[in-house]
Amino acid sequence: MAYELTEQKKIGLGLIGFGIFFSFLGIILFFDRGLLALGNIFWLAGVVLLLGWRSTLNLFTNRSNYKGSIAFLLGIFFIFVRWPVVGIIVEMYGCIVLFSGFWPSVKVFIYQIPVFGWILQYPILEL
Repeated sequence: MAYELTEQKKIGLGLIGFGIFFSFLGIILFFDRGLLALGNIFWLAGVVLLLGWRSTLNLFTNRSNYKGSIAFLLGIFFIFVRWPVVGIIVEMYGCIVLFSGFWPSVKVFIYQIPVFGWILQYPILEL
């Protein structure tokens, strides 16, 4: 297996999943601030457990990722000061910019999923 999942990484993936779930639930329930904040906390804790403290710190403080880091943290700030719609929009932009370097790895991983990867390898649906 190309990627080894330790127990810490499994917990990190679980926390990221809970973070996405609570954020989605917060959006569905008319941008509930409490659920969105809980989703952010779970998501950040999951990223730290998945990548590790140093890698997470390097990711957020890397010179090429300043724009994404500032947008993501500004989005969290907007959620906490009761502007959840603006916060989610700014936060999603920050995530896309911050994690844009991971898309090639994600693409390779998705292509290795048995049925889903085979469907996505058709020229019409190619990522």
